[in-house]
Amino acid sequence: MYIKRDTLHVIEYGGVNMAKTTVLHIRVEPEVKIDVESTLSKLGISTTDAINIFLKQVVMTGGIPFDIKIPNYNYETEMAMKEAREISKIENGFTNTSDLFKELDS
Repeated sequence: MYIKRDTLHVIEYGGVNMAKTTVLHIRVEPEVKIDVESTLSKLGISTTDAINIFLKQVVMTGGIPFDIKIPNYNYETEMAMKEAREISKIENGFTNTSDLFKELDS
């Protein structure tokens, strides 16, 4: 018996419903999608394959299959990142390195 329920395709087998596939819609930044597709194509797998691998690992491990941590940078690195953020906020910015170095030397 074949039943279509929205985007979930179900096959009834021996009185048990077994899902073949379902559609999962996710939102990602366009740049991330492009980078992911490029990386995964080098590995010979699709984004769908990678997501299925991830989801199966969530089930198998009973949680996220990798550590999720807040980065713990040393003081010097944090100060460099803070400085880089402040520099990126300069209103007029620079279009070439010559202008940048002139500004830095002044």
